[in-house]
Amino acid sequence: MALPTMIQNPILPGFAPDPSLVRVGADYYLATSTFEWWPGIEIYHSRDLVNWDWVAAPIDRPGLVPSHLAGNYNSGGLWAPHLSYSDGLFWLVYTDVKSSTAFKDTLNYVITAPAVTGPWSEPTLVTASGFDPSLFHDEDGRHYFLNMLFDWRLEKPGFAGTVIQEFDPRTRQLVGQRRHFYKGNAFGVCEGPQILKKDGWYYLLCAAGGTGYLHTATVARARSLAGPFEESPYFPLLTSRDDPDNPLQKSGHACFVQAGAEWYILHLCARPLTPRGRCPLGRETALQKIEWVDGWPRLANGTCHPDLAVPAPAFAAGAVQRADHSETVTFAPDTPLPPGFKTLRGPLTPEQDYSLTTRPGWLRLYGGQSLSSHHKQTLFARRWQAFDFTAQTTLDFAPENFQQMAGLALFYDTCNWIYAFVTWDEENETRTLRILRCDNKDFSYGCEAVLLPAGAIELRVTVRGPDARFAWRMAGTAGQEIPARPAGGAAENLPRTWPLATAEGTADETGWRPLGGPQPADHLSDDYIEQRRGRCAFTGAMVALCAQDMDAHRSFADFGGFAYREQTATAR
Repeated sequence: MALPTMIQNPILPGFAPDPSLVRVGADYYLATSTFEWWPGIEIYHSRDLVNWDWVAAPIDRPGLVPSHLAGNYNSGGLWAPHLSYSDGLFWLVYTDVKSSTAFKDTLNYVITAPAVTGPWSEPTLVTASGFDPSLFHDEDGRHYFLNMLFDWRLEKPGFAGTVIQEFDPRTRQLVGQRRHFYKGNAFGVCEGPQILKKDGWYYLLCAAGGTGYLHTATVARARSLAGPFEESPYFPLLTSRDDPDNPLQKSGHACFVQAGAEWYILHLCARPLTPRGRCPLGRETALQKIEWVDGWPRLANGTCHPDLAVPAPAFAAGAVQRADHSETVTFAPDTPLPPGFKTLRGPLTPEQDYSLTTRPGWLRLYGGQSLSSHHKQTLFARRWQAFDFTAQTTLDFAPENFQQMAGLALFYDTCNWIYAFVTWDEENETRTLRILRCDNKDFSYGCEAVLLPAGAIELRVTVRGPDARFAWRMAGTAGQEIPARPAGGAAENLPRTWPLATAEGTADETGWRPLGGPQPADHLSDDYIEQRRGRCAFTGAMVALCAQDMDAHRSFADFGGFAYREQTATAR
């Protein structure tokens, strides 16, 4: 008998949390959170559960977030979407989280579309009572809206369990009375509630224990939505809280999916650099196979601990999973920017904030607000999807004063980034290149300033686990370029190392000069930020092209292409 095709986890590496999956015929659609990044909500498509292709970001026009994301706090914004299909429509519910104090303003919207690629309807505000909303479409034609209830009262726990209320699909409003029908279990109150109806039972799948190393997924069931709900004997369904050596930590926030005669759950996870250490790739999406035992779901491995590799569905036999997410971006007037390029808290306007036409073959960014701004930055960022990668660009920039900056940044949020930038030094009357770090609002330089001659330069950052190293050279210097990945090529076909000079400022044989020493890449992780800030962080590290003009918003910087190359796709 042939061995089954194995799926390596995570199936969506890098910042891709809070998965919600729906099957429509032979197609599987998976939605994930984006928080303050724009366009909002990512939707991926698969036919085999092995490979996933980006197909849509439904929140792609400002009207779909009526209160706007500009001004939202870091790790606020669009949380935990839920994607479903009923009555010939895709239904997407999502939360715009505006505050995080004793109060939590959570605006829950619903939109629909005849196809997952749109067009999506205008949003309807359903409720603001809590977050993690979902829709359940019952077999009798009735629809229900669930969400976690938030309690602001100082004597209460804040997270107060789960509520359910009937939902009118015509008016898209709640009807009847809200019922507080499930308050949680031994691992804490319920978040991320989702209901599956199977064999006459209503199965309530919940997340508990927070989103960190105590995260879990639990199941309870009842014969009716009125309850009472009884806990599964396989409790919890999924966790790595008691398995510190498991490569898939923080496992929880799951959803069911049936694939032919087989069943799976998708779930949130994170991979630390060291046991229970820092996770710069953020929260990712993984897949586990389950089986039904006496009417209860259980992981097919017979435990509650996730596996790094799981059997693919029988119909996916022979599928080859994509292991390398490297890409080369060439800027051209008739080629849109890749969907992986994200902006912060709202869209950038072509020919106003950026241009692909003014200088063909280049991306022109018009300098805007600083990297600390919660409103509008001129920035395009791509998520990290491997622990070891190199990113490179060419920068042509002629600043006129020190308030004009442009360059290449490793970015987590507005309080945490490492920025290699060009600016103007009026004392020496020349351009300079240096590194500025923001570490939970503490600013420091990462190197001495380098005086630059006129002309375009190339910038490169090489991330190797906890460390990052920047390098530069004058554009046009003869030497090794980052090669394009051959069609069908794998990570092992790429160079294993990238040369960096050991002496500060000394060029190697290809013209690259180091810019400072190692930088703390692992600081761009929710674990480090939460430890320093004392407040939750939910996203993941990005690499960004950006420009600032804190003077007159008139300067511009031109970027000649962008390359992201993974050295390895394997977990540490």
